[in-house]
Amino acid sequence: MTEIDIEKENKAIAQEYKELLRISYQTLTTEDKKLIRKAFDVAVEAHKDQRRKSGEAYIFHPIAVAKIVASEIGLGATSIAAALLHDVVEDTPTTVKDIERMFNPKVAQLVEGLTKISIVQKDMNVSMQAENFRKMLLTLYDDVRVILIKIADRLHNMQTMESMVDHKQVKIASETLYIYAPLAHRLGLYNIKTKLEDLGLKYTEPAIYNDIVSKIKETKEQQDAYIKDISDVLKSSLNAEGIDYIIKGRPKSIYSIHRKMKTQNVTFDEVYDKFALRIIYKSAPHDEKFVAWKIYSIVTDHYRPSPSRLRDWISSPKSTGYEALHITVMGPKGRWVEIQVRSERMDEIAEKGYAAHYKYKNGATEEGGLDVWLNLLREALENQETNAIDFVEDFKMNLYSKEIYVFTPKGDIKSLPKGATSLDFAFSIHSEIGIKTRGTRVNGKLVPLNYELKSGDQVDIITSPNQKPTANWLDYVTTSRAKNKIRNVLNENTKKIAEDGKEVLTRKLKHLKVTLNEAVTNELVNFFHLKTSLDLFYRVGLGTIDNQQLKDFAAQKSNTLINFFKNKIKRSGNTADTDIHKQVLNNNYDMLVFGKEQDKLDYKLSACCNPIPGDQVFGFVTINEGIKVHKKDCPNAISLQSNYAYRIMPAKWIDSSQQEFKAILNITGMDTIGLTNELTKVISNNMNVNIQSISLSGDAGLFKGQLTVVVQNITILKKLIDNIKKIDGIDRVTRVYKN
Repeated sequence: MTEIDIEKENKAIAQEYKELLRISYQTLTTEDKKLIRKAFDVAVEAHKDQRRKSGEAYIFHPIAVAKIVASEIGLGATSIAAALLHDVVEDTPTTVKDIERMFNPKVAQLVEGLTKISIVQKDMNVSMQAENFRKMLLTLYDDVRVILIKIADRLHNMQTMESMVDHKQVKIASETLYIYAPLAHRLGLYNIKTKLEDLGLKYTEPAIYNDIVSKIKETKEQQDAYIKDISDVLKSSLNAEGIDYIIKGRPKSIYSIHRKMKTQNVTFDEVYDKFALRIIYKSAPHDEKFVAWKIYSIVTDHYRPSPSRLRDWISSPKSTGYEALHITVMGPKGRWVEIQVRSERMDEIAEKGYAAHYKYKNGATEEGGLDVWLNLLREALENQETNAIDFVEDFKMNLYSKEIYVFTPKGDIKSLPKGATSLDFAFSIHSEIGIKTRGTRVNGKLVPLNYELKSGDQVDIITSPNQKPTANWLDYVTTSRAKNKIRNVLNENTKKIAEDGKEVLTRKLKHLKVTLNEAVTNELVNFFHLKTSLDLFYRVGLGTIDNQQLKDFAAQKSNTLINFFKNKIKRSGNTADTDIHKQVLNNNYDMLVFGKEQDKLDYKLSACCNPIPGDQVFGFVTINEGIKVHKKDCPNAISLQSNYAYRIMPAKWIDSSQQEFKAILNITGMDTIGLTNELTKVISNNMNVNIQSISLSGDAGLFKGQLTVVVQNITILKKLIDNIKKIDGIDRVTRVYKN
């Protein structure tokens, strides 16, 4: 590179620095400017020998990221300095300690957070990639600004990817669409989200992207003329009312046009709302709502609105802080047009999200109010035990989902993702309320726990101190907060039962002259075809492993001759047997059930495909041999399913220890004081017993009751019956076998 070129480059770098200070959204004090200048000097020095793939000096990248942070996200001096320094620790000998010494702990903390994210994100397979996203999101615990600067970094990388090889472009673009765009959306950074999505499409589906871009250019003149027609009509009425406003025509993003074409299966020409009109008005804070509805009435005086497509986010702002009135009207030439009405304050929050939100909250600085944002995103991070891919999918669903607005019994409004159930609502109030939920009322009527809520519903939660979540609850909820809490409680419950089971097992084996140690535990796990020692202790605790089975194990263990031959067989490498064994070990499935009600019926396994526990299967009702079970990929499956569809029964393998059964008990006795109280106490003290219904009556000193309970197996039911019989005054407890 020639000296003249270097001089030219240095001038360009200095120019970029001046531009950075000029476009900063927040007012910078002299101290702020000194901090930014120092960060700039350190970054220039640290990166002086580095160049990007495009050939330009590397320093242009941190400056560009700092500009996005300053103007588009609207953060202050601390974040601008951290953005300038974000690659210094990773790419040069400078350490986080050096940064802390030169600047302050806050800048160092942000740079460290950004460095951690960069280090983990090298080429990874899918599950590692998901794990890295989880690590990245955990930095929210430290400071949400780390994520905001990371989003700015990603945007600039996306804007300058031309020199990269194709497969890297596709990988980075896919990652952007998968997590960074939803994050920007959730943080209210709509401008950045739109840019990330459009650039993501440009590199993942270039042909589609270029096609839409060229079509937008072709139709631009017509659209501008159409927007002018509507604007001219509205301007005279808005002016007559003395409203201070501007009207902008805003084209829909390339990505959202593509999404509409895909979801509605239409061509570019058939996407009717390719642009929106935005009316931005000036108003004093207390008049904002009044002026917005005044503009609404002016718009609807001229154009017929679609009542079903009115969105009032002024009365109920989105949880991202977005406020606006969206009206869809029938414009000239019979075309629907969306008109967005918002004040200057609302417009700023919509564009910059996070930072603008706090500018309007009593002049709070960027340091203030971080907790509100952290809490919005923390919920999905609460449970660290989830599989990383499920975690990211759950997290994404909660980031991108549309919102509904529901009311508490006191009339407070809560926002939930679309598709949320009444049980999700209970967990959104408080996890303790969720765990104790016995029933839910929506608009005064009792509804099931999996009732899907709609905007405007008023929800009342009925709790009971004896209520416990069951595995079925995971099917009743959609939010990651609820799922995580339910999983945690179920895991705790399993661990408690397993602890009891371990004690019982130690005692029972002692009678059989066997000492429970690690080696014996492993033998038992293999003997019962289980996965882990937790599964073993859990089943013993539930009573699904009985005394006879343990005697069989002890007998087999003491028979050394059998063991000798077994070892011989193992050593000879009987692969067919070990494959089946592995399959059983990998799937804790030991019972076949049929139909929606999961009935237990007699069946035979078909010889044509030899299904084993854990396989995907279906039942086929034969004429002479009852139900035959086939694998779903059985060679005969397609023929059976197409020719005899009416004889096919859904079937699946389940883990019997997780299965629940209904039992009805008739109870009679003498009607003594406190009997009802004693009875309910005994039932609630029995672990793993859920009361489905209870009816008790007393007549002339005689007590009668009918109790419907849900239990996991006969052992638990027997224990319950024995405990009820011990209650003073109870005469008989009998099981009813028909409803």
